[in-house]
Amino acid sequence: MGKYFGTDGFRGEANIALTADHAYKIGRFLGWYYGMLRERSGDSEPPRVVIGKDTRRSSYMFEYALVGGLVASGADAYLLHVTTTPSVAYIARVDDFDCGIMISASHNPYYDNGIKLINYCGEKMDEETLQLVEDYLDGKLHVFDKDWPELPFAHRDRIGCTVDYVAGRNRYMGYLISLGIYSFRGVKVGLDCANGSSWNIAKSIFDALGADTYVINNQPNGLNINLNAGSTHIEGLQKFVVEKGLDVGFAYDGDADRCLCVDEKGNVVDGDAILYIYGRYMKERGKLTNNTIVTTIMSNFGLYKALDELGIGYAKTPVGDKYVYEYMTKNGCRIGGEQSGHIIFSKYATTGDGILTSLKMMEVMLARKKKLSELAAPFKVYPQVLDNVRVSDKQAAQADPDVQAAVAKVAETLGDAGRILVRPSGTEPVVRVMVEAPEQATCQRYVDEVAAVIRAKGYGIA
Repeated sequence: MGKYFGTDGFRGEANIALTADHAYKIGRFLGWYYGMLRERSGDSEPPRVVIGKDTRRSSYMFEYALVGGLVASGADAYLLHVTTTPSVAYIARVDDFDCGIMISASHNPYYDNGIKLINYCGEKMDEETLQLVEDYLDGKLHVFDKDWPELPFAHRDRIGCTVDYVAGRNRYMGYLISLGIYSFRGVKVGLDCANGSSWNIAKSIFDALGADTYVINNQPNGLNINLNAGSTHIEGLQKFVVEKGLDVGFAYDGDADRCLCVDEKGNVVDGDAILYIYGRYMKERGKLTNNTIVTTIMSNFGLYKALDELGIGYAKTPVGDKYVYEYMTKNGCRIGGEQSGHIIFSKYATTGDGILTSLKMMEVMLARKKKLSELAAPFKVYPQVLDNVRVSDKQAAQADPDVQAAVAKVAETLGDAGRILVRPSGTEPVVRVMVEAPEQATCQRYVDEVAAVIRAKGYGIA
């Protein structure tokens, strides 16, 4: 992770951590850099960059700043307007763009925003290019064998243009509709659009496939994205599904790269359950390549027990869809994801796609002629207790022999009936101690034991 760009782009409070000036400079760099790459390969055409944004008030500011930078450097900017992160990845890939940009802070509150860079394959931008962007922001860019304290401006007919590209968003919607192999006629579906990117896309797709579609949180005003809405506040959709007597509900986050489901009884079906249901469906049809589902280390122990019973293998990556996708591409796996509802179907997309995930869950329900509650029933979620222990030194606390001995003792006692996971937070002075076991009381006891050792050894801070 760099100084500005983390695993999910350059993110922070708008005009405090991430400013309009940053956006302009990112545009300046990308327009110039891709122009130079084209020039060096004998191509005189201007670079093409596609941009999407979510519904935050600050998204317009960042969009215009990025466009100003891009065209000043000689690139053409294509605007998808308000759209989902996966749609930008799709269009960057299929319409031959040099790169894509998504303006969003995903599930964060409205006052945060972010800039995600996507390469021409529709994947997250490579670390080397991100490092060059950061070097330019810090005034120490060295590339193409020389230093660039400032970048040249484009002149005359080399100045870039801006293209209204709403047609790209429509084509993405057409692509998703084309993946619906069953009619949704007669199925009552609830959608929670989080007042975000999916507000004017998801309903159109479900309507086109014949569903009776009921929608909440589809009236964005720039300030209400994710506000008591969407996949991070699923209780609203749970209530809505039960009150309206719907067959199923799907909740997206602000940029619609996540989806959580609600069954007809109002129970949440999270990312782990989605992996279980769709992974099982793939295995039954001989489509689960390598017989492997890719998870992160934070997936529930119950998922692994349920997959063991089906004879399905699994991989565990560090937390973050970036690591899930890397493992999938390296090992040719077809499905992977996170508990948060970030699911990647690599045959159809290069990133998590909430609307695609909901269509795939509909497919299993219709193919198997079962309610979502029935499909999820064999997957039993294990109780989990997590304690975030604030410490003076994360690495020292984890490496302490007594702490390691306490963790090993719990792991041995639990055997294959549960698990303990101790890991440092990526952003806070915290060691996370997590235990999963068949009973809540067992989890609590073992978490308390290990946390007590960390504190007794003097690492804990108030």
